[in-house]
This record gives sequence, structure tokens and C-alpha cells, in this order.
Amino acid sequence: MAIKDEINLQQPLVSIITPTYNRPDYLKEALSSAVKQTYRNIEIIVSDNCSPENPQALVESFADSRIRFSRNETNIGMFANTFKAFQMAQGKYVAALLDDDVWEPNFLEKLIPPLEANPDLSIAFCDHYIIDAQGAIDDKATQEYSSVYKRSDLPEGVYQPFYRLALVDNAVSSATAAVIRRDTIAWESIPLEVGGSWDIYLNYLCCRSGAGAYYYPGKLTRYRAHENTDTNQSGSANYQAKIRKAKADIFCYEQFMADENLQELRSHFQQRWGHINTTLGIGLLRAKLPQEARPYFWRSLNHSFSLRTIAGLLLSFTSAKVAAKF
Repeated sequence: MAIKDEINLQQPLVSIITPTYNRPDYLKEALSSAVKQTYRNIEIIVSDNCSPENPQALVESFADSRIRFSRNETNIGMFANTFKAFQMAQGKYVAALLDDDVWEPNFLEKLIPPLEANPDLSIAFCDHYIIDAQGAIDDKATQEYSSVYKRSDLPEGVYQPFYRLALVDNAVSSATAAVIRRDTIAWESIPLEVGGSWDIYLNYLCCRSGAGAYYYPGKLTRYRAHENTDTNQSGSANYQAKIRKAKADIFCYEQFMADENLQELRSHFQQRWGHINTTLGIGLLRAKLPQEARPYFWRSLNHSFSLRTIAGLLLSFTSAKVAAKF
């Protein structure tokens, strides 16, 4: 056996999780970036959610024994498909590579060593680029994301605890640019209500473990912003996606508010919870369900006054057709 192969086998196994649905071209790019990792001891778990066009042939075209392919007989939903893949993982570490994103070749090479050097870390994360549908880097959006999510001036290093960093600043992106120590999470016990907010819930579980986080300031991944992402769809798919996401966010923030270890951040979580209730109400108005929307506006107003919420509440007393124009 070559010395290089021996070194690779001595590295801990990393499980790369790639849930996919109906994006063969993007999936090919994502998998290409996975197999080209300079960190070699990996398994790549591709879980297809019953795509109309079975991507098995595409996956097998890589001829890479590190790739494991699974296909659902029916569409089981985004959350269930994603966590099916997480539960298949065998590695010491896991990382999500969504089917429309791309990793730089040294993503794992940069983030695994700090985790190996410090067993008190639950997660390592980095900054990332924003790319468009064609894969071109959007420099303006990249800078905006880094600034909004407080990564622009964040020094490299270990943060422990990191509740504020992960749950207030939202600097940690478990779905785009992070590696998690797998035994930090009880994967089979994550509640279904987490839904499309599973990334922030994983951040919460990593924080709650009491372990720390390592941040690398380089941009080691590329997040693709395009019209087919769940919350960027048009028409009815748009508000239905927003309704699903808002319900998942509300569930998560209610868990955060109830956690005794997070009481110093409770006011922030309450503010976010109120804002999201209004967002959900607006989504229900657009779905022509004004009566169902009304309680969410009341819940929001019980915590803070907002003209946006007042407007939504008033429209909930009008006809469904009028309310849907909000």
C-alpha cells in the first residue's frame, strides 16, 4: 500500500450528506466537488427523494466506491429524506452538501484538523460565497451575507459557548458550510416539526451540548441562490413554501424560549417568534385562508406592536380574495 493511501486511511471518516430531488445538473456539480476533496477518507451518501428522472446512472458514472446511493420509492418530503441520509452516516464527522451547492477542494482539509485537535468542539464552520443559477460568484451578495450574518469581521478561532453566534447572529450555516461531530447529535430523535429549519435546530443541539465551535474565515463553500430554492419559488408554491418554513421556525424558536440555558437571549427569540408569526399569517392570507391567519397576527401583537401585523390583522377580516393581495 502506498504511503499516501496509508495516511488517508488514518484520517477519520467523514460522511458527506447529499439529499437530492430533480436537479441532475446541479447534483453532478455538487458530487464533483465532493470527490475532488483533498481530504480523501470520505463517504458520500446520496439520498434521492423519488426524482422523476432517477439519478442513479449519473451517480454511478463517477465510478467512485466512496459514493453510496439510496432512492426512496415515494417522495417522503425534504426533511425526512435529509435525515434518512444523516442516519445512514458512519463517519466520525458529518457535513451536508446540498444538491445545488458546491465545495472548494480544501473544505474538509481546513475544517477537520481543528475538530481532531480539540475534542471539546462540536462543530467547525467557515464563510461562503453566493453563486447564481449558472454558478457565477455574486460578489455583492457574498459580501452582504457575510456582513448580515456577522462573519465579515469574525476572527478565526474557538468560540465556547456559542449560543449567540449560532442562534442570534446566525453565523453558523449547518446546511452550507459546516462539519459536525456526529455523536454530538441524537439524529433519530430530532422532531418532525423542525422541517425546513433543521439547520438552525442542529446549531441549537450543537450549542446545547456545551461543546464549542471553530470558525475558519475563508470562503470554502458556494451557496447557490436560484429560483428553484424552496422559498424562492413563484406563485402558490412560494407562499406554501413560506408557510412551511414559518411553521418550522416557530417550532424552533419556541424550543429556544423554553430552554433554561438560553434565558438571557429570550427577548431576542420572542421578537423573532413574533415576527415569524406575522410572516406565517401573511402566507395564510395569500393562500386565501384569512380566518386561519388571524390567530397568528394576534399572537404577534401580544408581544410587540407592528404596522405590518396590524395591516395583516385588518385584512384577515376582509374577503379571502382581497386578503390574498397582501
